Amino acid sequence: MLCGMIQKKKKTGTPVYINVYDLMPVNRYAYWFGLGFYHSGVQVYGVEYAFGGSDSSKPGVVKLEPRHFQGLHVRKSILIGRTEMSEKECQEFIKKLAKEYPGNGYNIIYRNCNHFANDTCRRLTKKSIPGWVNRLARLHFLYSCLLPDGWNEIPPRQAVVAAKHNSKPQAPAP
Repeated sequence: MLCGMIQKKKKTGTPVYINVYDLMPVNRYAYWFGLGFYHSGVQVYGVEYAFGGSDSSKPGVVKLEPRHFQGLHVRKSILIGRTEMSEKECQEFIKKLAKEYPGNGYNIIYRNCNHFANDTCRRLTKKSIPGWVNRLARLHFLYSCLLPDGWNEIPPRQAVVAAKHNSKPQAPAP
């Protein structure tokens, strides 16, 4: 009787997923300890968006077929939440967001694909990605001595700051 009185909340909006990929075979074991090396992309309206590095100051965000990132094994596809943006609004949002993620701003520890996925999900759904997806980046002090030269350096912020300033109208200089 009580079950019939409880109404389920209607789900509105379009689902936003994070697709998490295994970057290393050790993830088969590390995953069970809440660790692992992962790549992630955000899937919305049948398209996946991911961030990767390059030497260019152009956006490092790419558009992909969902669950098909460079032949990597998909660890999980997780529903993060729903967005009320229309498909067109979402595409415009991703274009603007991509300017904040230039390819030369990528850093495996400080600004990686998982940071992009978290930022995107928070802006689309107001919810974060699961902590385990980027846990090793946050725990980099445990293994930073094993990383190649340059990987522990904070990414160049000039490109990121320039991209943000170029996207906003500026007042003329006096």
